[in-house]
Amino acid sequence: MDAGSPILAASGARAAAGAVQSNRYGRTSARRSEGPGHRVSTLVHTVLSQHTSDTNSHRAFERLRGRFPSWAMLRDAPVEAVVDAIRPAGLSRLKAPRIQALLRRVTAERGRLSLDFLRRWPVDRAKAWLRTLDGVGPKTAAIVLIFGLGKAAFPVDTHVYRVGRRIGIIPKGLSVEKAHGWIEALVRPARYGPFHLLLIRHGREICKAGRPRCSVCPLRRHCDFFRRAGVGGGEQPPAPYWGGGRVSASSEGRHLHRRQDAVNGV
Repeated sequence: MDAGSPILAASGARAAAGAVQSNRYGRTSARRSEGPGHRVSTLVHTVLSQHTSDTNSHRAFERLRGRFPSWAMLRDAPVEAVVDAIRPAGLSRLKAPRIQALLRRVTAERGRLSLDFLRRWPVDRAKAWLRTLDGVGPKTAAIVLIFGLGKAAFPVDTHVYRVGRRIGIIPKGLSVEKAHGWIEALVRPARYGPFHLLLIRHGREICKAGRPRCSVCPLRRHCDFFRRAGVGGGEQPPAPYWGGGRVSASSEGRHLHRRQDAVNGV
Protein backbone atom coordinates (compact mmCIF):
# COMPACT_ATOMS: atom_id res chain seq x y z
CA MET A 1 0.00 0.00 0.00
CA ASP A 2 1.42 3.36 -1.06
CA ALA A 3 1.32 6.28 1.37
CA GLY A 4 1.21 8.57 -1.68
CA SER A 5 -2.46 7.62 -2.28
CA PRO A 6 -3.97 8.67 1.07
CA ILE A 7 -7.64 7.98 0.27
CA LEU A 8 -6.94 4.49 -1.12
CA ALA A 9 -4.42 3.76 1.60
CA ALA A 10 -6.78 4.83 4.38
CA SER A 11 -9.66 2.81 2.94
CA GLY A 12 -7.62 -0.38 2.70
CA ALA A 13 -6.02 0.21 6.07
CA ARG A 14 -9.41 0.65 7.73
CA ALA A 15 -10.60 -2.63 6.23
CA ALA A 16 -7.49 -4.43 7.46
CA ALA A 17 -7.74 -2.82 10.89
CA GLY A 18 -11.35 -3.90 11.17
CA ALA A 19 -10.42 -7.44 10.21
CA VAL A 20 -7.77 -7.60 12.93
CA GLN A 21 -10.27 -6.46 15.53
CA SER A 22 -13.01 -8.89 14.49
CA ASN A 23 -10.99 -12.08 13.88
CA ARG A 24 -9.54 -14.85 16.03
CA TYR A 25 -8.86 -13.10 19.33
CA GLY A 26 -12.29 -11.76 20.29
CA ARG A 27 -12.50 -8.67 22.46
CA THR A 28 -9.43 -7.48 24.29
CA SER A 29 -9.56 -5.01 27.14
CA ALA A 30 -6.69 -2.68 27.97
CA ARG A 31 -6.18 -2.09 31.65
CA ARG A 32 -4.48 1.10 32.65
CA SER A 33 -2.52 1.72 35.81
CA GLU A 34 -4.25 3.51 38.66
CA GLY A 35 -2.82 6.03 41.09
CA PRO A 36 -0.02 8.60 40.87
CA GLY A 37 2.71 6.12 41.80
CA HIS A 38 1.65 3.83 39.00
CA ARG A 39 1.98 6.62 36.46
CA VAL A 40 5.65 7.05 37.34
CA SER A 41 5.95 3.26 37.33
CA THR A 42 4.62 3.16 33.77
CA LEU A 43 7.25 5.67 32.65
CA VAL A 44 10.13 3.90 34.38
CA HIS A 45 9.02 0.44 33.28
CA THR A 46 8.61 1.56 29.67
CA VAL A 47 12.13 3.00 29.57
CA LEU A 48 13.40 -0.29 30.98
CA SER A 49 11.50 -2.22 28.31
CA GLN A 50 13.22 -0.48 25.41
CA HIS A 51 15.22 -2.92 23.26
CA THR A 52 14.72 -5.95 25.45
CA SER A 53 12.17 -8.70 26.05
CA ASP A 54 9.16 -8.42 28.36
CA THR A 55 10.65 -11.11 30.57
CA ASN A 56 13.90 -9.20 31.03
CA SER A 57 12.22 -5.83 31.58
CA HIS A 58 9.81 -7.28 34.17
CA ARG A 59 12.68 -8.93 35.99
CA ALA A 60 14.68 -5.70 36.01
CA PHE A 61 11.68 -3.69 37.21
CA GLU A 62 11.02 -6.08 40.11
CA ARG A 63 14.69 -5.92 41.12
CA LEU A 64 14.58 -2.14 40.93
CA ARG A 65 11.48 -1.86 43.13
CA GLY A 66 12.88 -4.39 45.57
CA ARG A 67 16.05 -2.40 46.11
CA PHE A 68 14.46 1.07 45.95
CA PRO A 69 10.97 0.99 47.53
CA SER A 70 10.32 4.68 46.75
CA TRP A 71 10.98 6.71 43.63
CA ALA A 72 12.84 9.27 45.74
CA MET A 73 15.26 6.55 46.88
CA LEU A 74 15.83 5.55 43.27
CA ARG A 75 16.30 9.14 42.17
CA ASP A 76 18.96 9.80 44.85
CA ALA A 77 20.76 6.44 44.74
CA PRO A 78 24.32 6.01 43.46
CA VAL A 79 24.06 5.37 39.75
CA GLU A 80 26.12 2.17 40.02
CA ALA A 81 23.52 0.71 42.36
CA VAL A 82 20.82 1.41 39.78
CA VAL A 83 22.97 -0.02 37.00
CA ASP A 84 23.31 -3.26 38.95
CA ALA A 85 19.59 -3.44 39.77
CA ILE A 86 18.42 -3.13 36.17
CA ARG A 87 21.15 -5.23 34.58
CA PRO A 88 18.69 -7.90 33.32
CA ALA A 89 17.07 -5.29 31.04
CA GLY A 90 20.29 -4.69 29.10
CA LEU A 91 21.92 -1.36 28.26
CA SER A 92 21.90 -0.71 32.01
CA ARG A 93 24.65 1.93 31.88
CA LEU A 94 22.52 3.93 29.47
CA LYS A 95 19.14 3.36 31.11
CA ALA A 96 20.16 3.89 34.76
CA PRO A 97 21.28 7.54 34.47
CA ARG A 98 18.43 8.18 32.04
CA ILE A 99 15.82 6.98 34.52
CA GLN A 100 17.35 8.98 37.36
CA ALA A 101 17.43 12.07 35.14
CA LEU A 102 13.72 11.63 34.38
CA LEU A 103 12.89 11.50 38.09
CA ARG A 104 15.04 14.54 38.86
CA ARG A 105 13.44 16.49 36.03
CA VAL A 106 9.94 15.76 37.30
CA THR A 107 10.93 16.73 40.84
CA ALA A 108 12.61 19.95 39.72
CA GLU A 109 9.68 21.07 37.56
CA ARG A 110 6.73 19.89 39.63
CA GLY A 111 8.08 19.85 43.19
CA ARG A 112 7.24 16.17 43.70
CA LEU A 113 7.56 12.82 41.97
CA SER A 114 4.17 12.66 40.30
CA LEU A 115 2.81 12.80 36.76
CA ASP A 116 -0.67 13.77 37.96
CA PHE A 117 -0.37 17.18 36.32
CA LEU A 118 -0.43 15.55 32.88
CA ARG A 119 -3.98 14.35 33.49
CA ARG A 120 -5.20 17.94 33.40
CA TRP A 121 -3.42 18.75 30.14
CA PRO A 122 -4.73 18.13 26.62
CA VAL A 123 -3.21 14.99 25.12
CA ASP A 124 -1.08 16.90 22.58
CA ARG A 125 0.44 19.07 25.29
CA ALA A 126 1.07 16.09 27.56
CA LYS A 127 2.65 14.17 24.69
CA ALA A 128 4.89 17.12 23.79
CA TRP A 129 6.10 17.44 27.38
CA LEU A 130 6.91 13.74 27.64
CA ARG A 131 8.85 13.94 24.39
CA THR A 132 11.15 16.55 25.94
CA LEU A 133 12.43 13.93 28.40
CA ASP A 134 15.71 12.28 27.46
CA GLY A 135 15.07 8.82 26.07
CA VAL A 136 11.33 9.27 25.62
CA GLY A 137 10.26 8.94 22.01
CA PRO A 138 6.80 8.61 20.46
CA LYS A 139 6.27 5.00 21.55
CA THR A 140 7.25 5.55 25.16
CA ALA A 141 5.20 8.74 25.37
CA ALA A 142 2.14 6.99 23.93
CA ILE A 143 2.43 4.07 26.36
CA VAL A 144 2.60 6.43 29.34
CA LEU A 145 -0.36 8.42 28.01
CA ILE A 146 -2.71 5.51 27.37
CA PHE A 147 -1.73 2.97 30.01
CA GLY A 148 -0.53 5.35 32.73
CA LEU A 149 -2.86 8.29 32.27
CA GLY A 150 -5.83 6.91 30.36
CA LYS A 151 -5.41 9.40 27.52
CA ALA A 152 -6.02 8.69 23.84
CA ALA A 153 -2.71 7.71 22.27
CA PHE A 154 -1.63 4.75 20.14
CA PRO A 155 1.85 3.25 20.72
CA VAL A 156 3.66 1.73 17.75
CA ASP A 157 6.29 -0.76 18.85
CA THR A 158 8.26 -3.38 16.90
CA HIS A 159 5.37 -5.84 16.66
CA VAL A 160 2.80 -3.19 15.73
CA TYR A 161 4.98 -1.67 13.02
CA ARG A 162 5.91 -5.04 11.50
CA VAL A 163 2.36 -6.40 11.53
CA GLY A 164 0.87 -3.10 10.43
CA ARG A 165 3.15 -2.85 7.41
CA ARG A 166 2.71 -6.47 6.41
CA ILE A 167 -1.07 -6.42 6.56
CA GLY A 168 -1.32 -2.99 4.97
CA ILE A 169 -2.56 -0.94 7.92
CA ILE A 170 0.61 1.15 7.76
CA PRO A 171 1.40 2.36 4.22
CA LYS A 172 4.71 1.66 2.56
CA GLY A 173 7.22 4.41 3.22
CA LEU A 174 5.56 5.69 6.40
CA SER A 175 8.04 6.07 9.24
CA VAL A 176 7.56 4.56 12.69
CA GLU A 177 7.04 8.01 14.18
CA LYS A 178 4.37 9.00 11.66
CA ALA A 179 2.68 5.62 12.02
CA HIS A 180 1.46 6.64 15.48
CA GLY A 181 -0.73 9.41 14.10
CA TRP A 182 -1.77 7.36 11.06
CA ILE A 183 -3.24 4.54 13.16
CA GLU A 184 -4.82 7.03 15.56
CA ALA A 185 -6.77 8.40 12.58
CA LEU A 186 -7.95 4.91 11.56
CA VAL A 187 -9.13 3.54 14.89
CA ARG A 188 -11.69 4.86 17.36
CA PRO A 189 -9.89 6.29 20.43
CA ALA A 190 -11.81 3.94 22.71
CA ARG A 191 -10.17 1.02 20.84
CA TYR A 192 -6.58 2.30 20.89
CA GLY A 193 -5.51 0.16 23.85
CA PRO A 194 -7.25 -3.09 22.83
CA PHE A 195 -6.16 -2.73 19.19
CA HIS A 196 -2.55 -2.11 20.24
CA LEU A 197 -2.64 -5.30 22.33
CA LEU A 198 -4.28 -7.26 19.50
CA LEU A 199 -1.53 -6.33 17.04
CA ILE A 200 1.14 -7.28 19.56
CA ARG A 201 -0.52 -10.64 20.18
CA HIS A 202 -0.91 -11.28 16.47
CA GLY A 203 2.77 -10.43 15.95
CA ARG A 204 3.86 -12.83 18.67
CA GLU A 205 1.58 -15.74 17.83
CA ILE A 206 1.06 -15.57 14.05
CA CYS A 207 2.87 -12.77 12.22
CA LYS A 208 6.29 -13.54 13.66
CA ALA A 209 9.38 -11.65 12.56
CA GLY A 210 11.39 -14.55 11.17
CA ARG A 211 8.75 -16.98 9.92
CA PRO A 212 5.20 -15.62 9.80
CA ARG A 213 2.61 -18.41 10.07
CA CYS A 214 0.66 -17.36 7.00
CA SER A 215 -0.97 -20.76 6.58
CA VAL A 216 -2.98 -20.32 9.79
CA CYS A 217 -3.46 -16.56 9.67
CA PRO A 218 -7.14 -15.47 9.73
CA LEU A 219 -6.23 -12.21 7.99
CA ARG A 220 -4.74 -13.63 4.80
CA ARG A 221 -7.35 -12.18 2.46
CA HIS A 222 -6.72 -8.73 3.93
CA CYS A 223 -2.93 -9.01 4.00
CA ASP A 224 -0.68 -7.17 1.53
CA PHE A 225 2.32 -9.34 2.44
CA PHE A 226 0.40 -12.58 1.82
CA ARG A 227 -0.59 -11.37 -1.65
CA ARG A 228 2.90 -10.13 -2.52
CA ALA A 229 4.65 -13.26 -1.26
CA GLY A 230 2.24 -15.58 -3.06
CA VAL A 231 2.07 -17.78 -0.01
CA GLY A 232 -0.52 -20.53 -0.16
CA GLY A 233 -1.35 -24.12 0.60
CA GLY A 234 0.14 -23.96 4.06
CA GLU A 235 3.60 -22.95 2.82
CA GLN A 236 5.78 -20.42 4.59
CA PRO A 237 7.52 -17.43 2.99
CA PRO A 238 10.93 -18.41 1.60
CA ALA A 239 12.86 -15.98 3.79
CA PRO A 240 12.36 -13.79 6.88
CA TYR A 241 10.53 -10.56 6.34
CA TRP A 242 11.46 -7.61 8.48
CA GLY A 243 8.95 -5.02 7.31
CA GLY A 244 11.09 -3.28 4.73
CA GLY A 245 12.03 -6.32 2.61
CA ARG A 246 13.68 -9.67 3.02
CA VAL A 247 17.03 -9.19 4.67
CA SER A 248 19.51 -11.06 6.79
CA ALA A 249 21.12 -9.55 9.84
CA SER A 250 23.90 -10.76 12.08
CA SER A 251 23.40 -10.69 15.84
CA GLU A 252 26.11 -8.05 16.01
CA GLY A 253 24.28 -5.88 13.50
CA ARG A 254 20.98 -6.22 15.36
CA HIS A 255 22.78 -5.31 18.61
CA LEU A 256 24.27 -2.20 17.05
CA HIS A 257 20.87 -1.13 15.69
CA ARG A 258 19.26 -1.67 19.10
CA ARG A 259 21.98 0.35 20.78
CA GLN A 260 21.68 3.21 18.29
CA ASP A 261 17.88 3.22 18.70
CA ALA A 262 18.31 3.31 22.46
CA VAL A 263 20.65 6.28 22.25
CA ASN A 264 18.14 8.13 20.07
CA GLY A 265 15.17 7.17 22.24
CA VAL A 266 12.01 5.45 21.03
